[in-house]
Amino acid sequence: MAAATASRSPADASGSAAGGRSRSRCSRPPWPGWATQAAQEARVAADTGGVDTLLRRPLLALLAGALPALLLVALTAGALPAAAGAGEYGANAPIPFLLLPPDNPWNARVDGLPLDPNSDGYIAHMAPGAGLHPDFGTVWEGAPIGIPYVVVPGDQPKVTIDFYYPDESDPGPYPIPPDAPVEGAGGPFDDGDRHVLVLDADNQLLYEVYDAHRDGDHWHAGSGAVFDLTSNALRPDGWTSADAAGLPILPGLVRYDEAVEEGVIDHALRFTVETTQRAYVYPATHFASEETDPDLPPMGLRLRLKASFDISGFPAELRVVLQALKTYGMMVADNGADWFVGGAPDPRWDDEALSAIRAVKGSDFEVVDSRYLVAKVFTVSLPATAMALEGDAWTAAGSFVDESGSAWSATVDYGVGPEPLKLDQDKSFELAHTWLDDGTCRVPVTVTSDLACTSGASVAVDVINVAPRVRAGGAANVAGGALLTRLGAFADPGADTWTGAVDWGDGSARTALALRADKTFTLAHRFPRGRGRGYTVVVTVRDDDGGSGSASFRVTVR
Repeated sequence: MAAATASRSPADASGSAAGGRSRSRCSRPPWPGWATQAAQEARVAADTGGVDTLLRRPLLALLAGALPALLLVALTAGALPAAAGAGEYGANAPIPFLLLPPDNPWNARVDGLPLDPNSDGYIAHMAPGAGLHPDFGTVWEGAPIGIPYVVVPGDQPKVTIDFYYPDESDPGPYPIPPDAPVEGAGGPFDDGDRHVLVLDADNQLLYEVYDAHRDGDHWHAGSGAVFDLTSNALRPDGWTSADAAGLPILPGLVRYDEAVEEGVIDHALRFTVETTQRAYVYPATHFASEETDPDLPPMGLRLRLKASFDISGFPAELRVVLQALKTYGMMVADNGADWFVGGAPDPRWDDEALSAIRAVKGSDFEVVDSRYLVAKVFTVSLPATAMALEGDAWTAAGSFVDESGSAWSATVDYGVGPEPLKLDQDKSFELAHTWLDDGTCRVPVTVTSDLACTSGASVAVDVINVAPRVRAGGAANVAGGALLTRLGAFADPGADTWTGAVDWGDGSARTALALRADKTFTLAHRFPRGRGRGYTVVVTVRDDDGGSGSASFRVTVR
């Protein structure tokens, strides 16, 4: 697929509070009541396949309004089901609600999506023989393994923070507690990414910081981003976040409370690769590379573990992770070591069990078509540019994606007006045209669905001039003073005008050629007497676009 940007504005309508909920603090119960209710009401209404999810979070069905009376009693009496999660604050506390709306790309299933047309090319450039690495666990050389986070109440005091990438950061203050865990702090990677992730559960806001350093009562950092967890709004196009791809980090982490305590991960994961492309695809908003090889993975690229991969022999917690990779997949979120899957540290992880994931290789994955992740997507894909020779048949392949329509028609304009374009059953099509003159032609394709929706794209074709090809015959012998005559011709596929001239090679003046409509001409000349003398005759034809072609032959005077 083309590594083109596919992003929505932060002002997208989907960025409003889900379901039009009030953001007033006095209109909702405190965490965990409101936080769980706000996230899960939408989930229960939208997730048609979520029965098992509801069972593993028993409170959700109540909070979804299925039993409002019982909910009221439970909240009033404090008799919450034990499996609901205690709504704890603190470092790496359980999060008993879904981060981001159910229809957010992070929470979208990809096990049924089509493959990206360049799936094999991407995988071949991502160390396919390397194994997955669990970038989470207990402790290694004094530092927790993974990216930690902290859950704070809505009244957590906010502190001043300044960024050395302020143009792409959300300004502070941020509610970072003084003892917030910092990724890698105190270990051999103390000078690494140093992420700080803060979840304000009461207000459903996520604060994420890159390269965080505390300085007394304030913080210094590289960049920072604030995500409204009730919204699908993306970062502004071209902006980073605390992750290179411009994505949130916490929604993509493997967490102990999900993988072990709940036994289900119902969202995509994040991972890193060593070399990415200077491009990003939805839902990423930022690249971090100068490499333009189209086979390198762009930021935001979505992969899934192949359905045929057998996960039955792995430890229980890894079976949960691997099933999530089959169902929800994972996204390229940052540059780093190949196939490092992000997660949060927890002293209860079994590092030895987690290491078994190394048996899963990069070649066990495939790339899904990210265009299908865009809500109600209807897009047409064409190469941005192409080249053709005038007079030669030119072809190019294209495709479209539409999740709403069921029948389509299309038109294409090669510069002479729209004409019907045949669409194949797999939503692909082929462009074919022959231009008779050079220049740049923008070829638009418009696809219309049976719902009267349209989408389009265009390709700019640079038509290259083809110079005339001249035929003037082979060598000739002529008597001194006798008239040499012969018929010549030239070929040029372009709709040009031409001029011709001949240099007889005997010192006489160049002669203009009379070119006929059928692209032929006649040569006629008397050469000086002089037995055995030879001359090289050169015939040249030029077109009005600056192209020229020549032919020559040898004349011997006998």
